[in-house]
Amino acid sequence: MSIITEEIQGPHPEPWAPLVTPSDRRHHLPSPRLELDVSIAVERFRRLSAVLPDARIRYAVKANPHPALLRALAAEGCGFDVASPAEAGAAMSARVPTDHLIHSNPVARRDHLRLCGALGVKRFVVDSLAELEKLADAVPGAEVLIRIGTSGKGSDWPLSRKFGVPAPDAVPLLVAAVGLDLVPAGVAFHVGSQQRDPNAWTVPIAAAGEVFAALARYGFPLTVLDLGGGFPADHVGGVPALGAYGRVIDEALTATFGGRRPEILLEPGRGIVGDAGTLVSRVIGIVHRGGRRWVHLDAGVFTGLVETLEEAIRYRLETDRPGPLGPCVLAGPTCDSADVLYEKVPAQLPIDLAEGDEVRFLSAGAYTSCYSTVGFNGFEPLPTVLVR
Repeated sequence: MSIITEEIQGPHPEPWAPLVTPSDRRHHLPSPRLELDVSIAVERFRRLSAVLPDARIRYAVKANPHPALLRALAAEGCGFDVASPAEAGAAMSARVPTDHLIHSNPVARRDHLRLCGALGVKRFVVDSLAELEKLADAVPGAEVLIRIGTSGKGSDWPLSRKFGVPAPDAVPLLVAAVGLDLVPAGVAFHVGSQQRDPNAWTVPIAAAGEVFAALARYGFPLTVLDLGGGFPADHVGGVPALGAYGRVIDEALTATFGGRRPEILLEPGRGIVGDAGTLVSRVIGIVHRGGRRWVHLDAGVFTGLVETLEEAIRYRLETDRPGPLGPCVLAGPTCDSADVLYEKVPAQLPIDLAEGDEVRFLSAGAYTSCYSTVGFNGFEPLPTVLVR
């Protein structure tokens, strides 16, 4: 990997920076940083499009909203899943058509819904009567999908505690949408982030099919099925090949809808950009306490690694030292006691690791830079450097 520019995007991004070669990257680039290779994200988009050719991809902007990434994906024909006016505006700045946008935040501020509608967003996901009524007031005539819950089993980061109704409850909500002068468009769900089991899509697709059948009996045929995200990055533990996901989903769609499939949407975030990023950190100190080796880094929970909380996401780690490995607890640079990574199951890093060494978190392109705090303890947000 070589550094080609560049846009070091942080709290005060500069439009450009001098060319940096691999030999002097350590001396000229900030640490910590996220190195983002947009071409890898584009390739992931193409691969997902190839294994599910009937699906329309709506990249989840929240995973990583870097402008260069959004522009590259939009140029490939990708649409976007947005959750706020700011994300809708970012997507539109990438010159994506408004009919390629879907607002997938089931409970949103009324003024935010109104602003998204004014920007041209017409398709929304909700999961309650209160939100249907709010949407009808904010964006009259909008298309609406009802989100149903899933178990989240098989995922590293389950999502359905906060959103989603039982599938049978989606039927009266979609019928109610008609009375509110909204357009009942379909059903949405999410099987959990970093979903390692391709079969996780089978049950919710079948459940969605029952909702489609019920609405057809009411005389309101549905047209859209949003399969959400969940497609994994290459974290610790390995994941099935992308083709395995495509085969299972295709078989489930055929079993449920036969040859009359609705419009199929996907909302991948991590599955597009996760493997495109490396979070580069540096050792700032090594301490032995309580019989354990603690490796303190200049990156931590508050500088992009919040998904390590509860050790939900375990990144693969890389250093430049070839020596034998040993267990260690990782800690971030802040004085907060929550800024600790991998204490329950220690990381394995070289025994001779020393202050100043790089520790790289691989497949960290998603939910890192965007999760970084704006300046907790005086540490600046995680900057992004484009590479290839």
